[in-house]
Amino acid sequence: MLPRRHRYEDVRADFAWEIPARYNIAADICDRWAASEPDRLAILHVEADGSHRHVSYGELREQADRLANALARRGIGRGDRVGVLLPQSSETAFAHVAAHKLGAISVPLFTLFGPDALEYRLSDAGIRAVVTNGEGAAKLEGLRAGLPELRYVLSTDGAVHGAEDLDAAMAAESAAFATVDTSADDPALIIYTSGTTGNPKGALHAHRVLPGHLPGVEMSHGFLPHEGDRIWTPADWAWIGGLLDVLMPALHHGVTVVSHRFAKFSGEAAFALMRGTGVRNAFLPPTALKLMRAATSADPSLRLDMRSVASGGETLGPELLDWGRTTFGVEINEFYGQTECNMIVSSCAALMPSRPGVMGRPVPGHDVRVIDKDGRECPEGTIGTIAVRRGDPVMFLGYWNRPEATHDKFRGDWLVTGDLGIAEDGGWIRYLGRDDDVITSSGYRIGPGEIEDCLIRHPAVQMAGVVGKPDPKRTEIVVAFVVLKPGHTPSGALADEIRHFVRTRLAAHEYPREIAFVGELPMTTTGKIIRRELRQMLAREQSLATRLR
Repeated sequence: MLPRRHRYEDVRADFAWEIPARYNIAADICDRWAASEPDRLAILHVEADGSHRHVSYGELREQADRLANALARRGIGRGDRVGVLLPQSSETAFAHVAAHKLGAISVPLFTLFGPDALEYRLSDAGIRAVVTNGEGAAKLEGLRAGLPELRYVLSTDGAVHGAEDLDAAMAAESAAFATVDTSADDPALIIYTSGTTGNPKGALHAHRVLPGHLPGVEMSHGFLPHEGDRIWTPADWAWIGGLLDVLMPALHHGVTVVSHRFAKFSGEAAFALMRGTGVRNAFLPPTALKLMRAATSADPSLRLDMRSVASGGETLGPELLDWGRTTFGVEINEFYGQTECNMIVSSCAALMPSRPGVMGRPVPGHDVRVIDKDGRECPEGTIGTIAVRRGDPVMFLGYWNRPEATHDKFRGDWLVTGDLGIAEDGGWIRYLGRDDDVITSSGYRIGPGEIEDCLIRHPAVQMAGVVGKPDPKRTEIVVAFVVLKPGHTPSGALADEIRHFVRTRLAAHEYPREIAFVGELPMTTTGKIIRRELRQMLAREQSLATRLR
């Protein structure tokens, strides 16, 4: 979609949306390639034992067609919700494709969800069928009595825990299915947000959400696709970062996707997987980058020759950007978005030098501004809310069964993200954090990202999360939760050293007045620090491993 130019301004000026009125995700990412190049490699799956399984576009279409026929035989059709409770695998891909072929709405579900989280989503979305494995079937077995709309569970591991055998169900069906005709605005996906308050909300997306993503994916990967591109992400495909930032855009472009389920993610394992499968492009969330950085500290020989690396979720800062240049041989392109309206801001080293601490510029096709509480654009250098103009192709249709919440998401002509930012010259946007993450101390408004980036530059610090703590004198004080690298022990002296390290590198009002050494930080699956949980930890201080002033 993006015109290949040498300057950002020219790309933006020459860009035009190309979304047909009649459009179906399955026809785009599967049928089109299967018809023209059926042997083209769609997915390279790495099994737990290290063996490789190659899945062509022809095979992907055959499996999706058989599953679509099996679901149709069970009464699943246009508008019905189909849950996909699977890790990264070809089965996950063809389950989504099959649902879209039917005109149904696929609902990705995270395999690490417990019974309460699953039951809520299954009930809220009124899911009629779930494609899962034995592990998922076992979780669903005890929930089905309370989910009258859930009629069918099909398992990749056979007829276990009350589920049907997926392979047998598909084997009984034809390998030909005519993908239904859908409008670009017809519903295709419900992706549940993690939510900052209350229960998660289901963001309902239309089929146009995929072409809406393409400019941002192409920009963050230096004009994807290039000859020889092969992409991977550790982000689970149950989340928008894995599904719509990697899997579906790559399949649209005919780029092979590497899939694998880590029993436990580690930096060393990530390097080995990427090297062993010839990965040239990667979306690496901030947490993954930090763990990989820690691995290179132990073994400096861990290096890769990449064509593109993208990251999003938290601002990386100069430390990780410098490390990325050395480790991957490329600039890490940062991007920004959220479940309701994703991939709307990005940096791109092929078009412009990066600015450490600044996430990027609006992706062509997206009107992104920083606005005030009245919906007016803020002057450059002024803190406001990052917002996107209505009518954007990547924007959600609304929250599932939540018209009031959908209404509250907008301020006039703008979808408000709930994230604070500052507009800078040239359209660059500096991300500060969630509205409730910004710290107000002694009259200053402090974004946690810059402090966290400074903290991880300290040789003893592996990860850090920063929040504000209510204070009668200063409104709030800065508190840092610190995970130490192996070989370092919490102590008052180390806390003083870390505080001095930040104070002398940032500013007197930004250094953490309190430091809590913890074993791990609460994280989303896409690598964002869940700061509200850190604030909750402060409210019950006895749970902290070590608390040092």
